Amino acid sequence: MAWSTRELAELAGTTVKTVRHYHRIGVLELPDRAPNGYKQYRVSHLVRLLRIKRLTDIGLSLTQIRAMGGSDGDSDDTFGTLDAELAATVERLRRIREELAVLREHGAPLDSPARFGSVADGLSESDWAMLTVFSGSLPDHALDDLRQLMAEPTDRGADEEFDRLTEDADDATIEAIASRLAESIQRSHARFPWMADPGSVGTRSRRFAEAAIGSAVVERLNAAQLKALVLAHAHLQARN
Repeated sequence: MAWSTRELAELAGTTVKTVRHYHRIGVLELPDRAPNGYKQYRVSHLVRLLRIKRLTDIGLSLTQIRAMGGSDGDSDDTFGTLDAELAATVERLRRIREELAVLREHGAPLDSPARFGSVADGLSESDWAMLTVFSGSLPDHALDDLRQLMAEPTDRGADEEFDRLTEDADDATIEAIASRLAESIQRSHARFPWMADPGSVGTRSRRFAEAAIGSAVVERLNAAQLKALVLAHAHLQARN
């Protein structure tokens, strides 16, 4: 008994489009044709189609199935490769679930860097934007250092004054805050030397890291804060 393409697809629980795609990429052989030109599929085609469906269901790609030819996954190498891929998938999903749990617990945005979920309280949209850029520019150890600083219940006097600095602050106020901020920055640099030169640890080129981080910081701060930050770094250079 022979079947048409539509009949074969229905028997296998798939679509005509899928059958034709399998022919094009070479995982399903073309059948003989009847004198009228119609394809004539046999049991062997149905068996092959069902085996392809089984293999894709358990995680093999069509490229892998094509490379296997007609072995249908009997080799130890195939089992080993598939098992390793599934293990990696399970680990990835486990990590994602853990990250989602942290974000949910602390009310952090779903699209925010999960690494900073535990310090989400009080962060603004601009804070999250800056941390997102940092996460795409710095290595894991640097991000962990940043999170540690953000989480520590230390004396944040200078940092809090800097955060409250308004656009219309006078020069004397800016200078006073810059002086205290320089001391805070110096302590951070002593603990985490890479902070003195973030571009040196960037995950891409120095130019990329400096451009991305610099732009994110500039957009996060108002004019008075930027001036205070520049003055703070000038104080640091003078001390060195």
